[in-house]
Amino acid sequence: MIEAPDPLRSAFPSAFDVQRSSFAATLRTLAPEAVPPILGGDLPEAFTHQLVDGTTVLAVVARNGVVVAGDRRATAGNLISRGDMRKVFPADDRSAIAISGTAGPAMELAKIFATELEHYEKVEGEPLSLEGKSNKLAGLLRAHLPMAMQGLVIVPLFAGIDPRTHEPRIFEYDPVGGRYVAPAQAATGSGSLAARATLKRLVDPEASMDEAVRTALEALADAAEEDSATGGPDLIRRIYPIVAAIDRDGYRELDDGEVAEHVDAVLSHRRR
Repeated sequence: MIEAPDPLRSAFPSAFDVQRSSFAATLRTLAPEAVPPILGGDLPEAFTHQLVDGTTVLAVVARNGVVVAGDRRATAGNLISRGDMRKVFPADDRSAIAISGTAGPAMELAKIFATELEHYEKVEGEPLSLEGKSNKLAGLLRAHLPMAMQGLVIVPLFAGIDPRTHEPRIFEYDPVGGRYVAPAQAATGSGSLAARATLKRLVDPEASMDEAVRTALEALADAAEEDSATGGPDLIRRIYPIVAAIDRDGYRELDDGEVAEHVDAVLSHRRR
């Protein structure tokens, strides 16, 4: 008699099975119909008419950590589709991912990436190093390549504190999964050219976290002035950039009041 395979047995990692530390690989084995499009598959035709793009996200190294920030505007062609979009997400308690490119798949990528890191830690019993996390994100981008070839391009930034060395680092990516280490600052998105120019002029790896936040907001303000797809702070509706600070204490997102104080200081300096 042939024994039927036990579906539960295949859900747990076996010896030397390196793929089972991936939640996506487990899901693809047990329930392929539940695998989201970000992990492979054909693009629904109706989705191609609802593309949302345009952004600026950046990261800045400080003396005790790293700051990640992003504007809130999303565009669809020449229209502003949203003014309060979130583009910075916690990957885990010591790292963050910032997204640029097509909004829907990019947000899904950020959620899947966070799930991958949590799943790995539960399976392996310890968190990945920051280098390992950056490689995991590069693998997800390579899996997204078929959709990128159809126009749904994602270009994220990843930054955080290494849990072992406590060193702050920033990683840049290209649309096909290439991974690059940024020494002290990085920016991507439609307004990244203006943002990079400001960051190169103002960045100081020995700056305090508050000074790094101010530098990030200066760069976003310059990007908003040069790029129509990048939104500046909305002082009437009190919609401010998302700013996350990551240091030895972990990931912390600045509240609107804190960001507003920094924005007021940046605008006052520009008026003078």
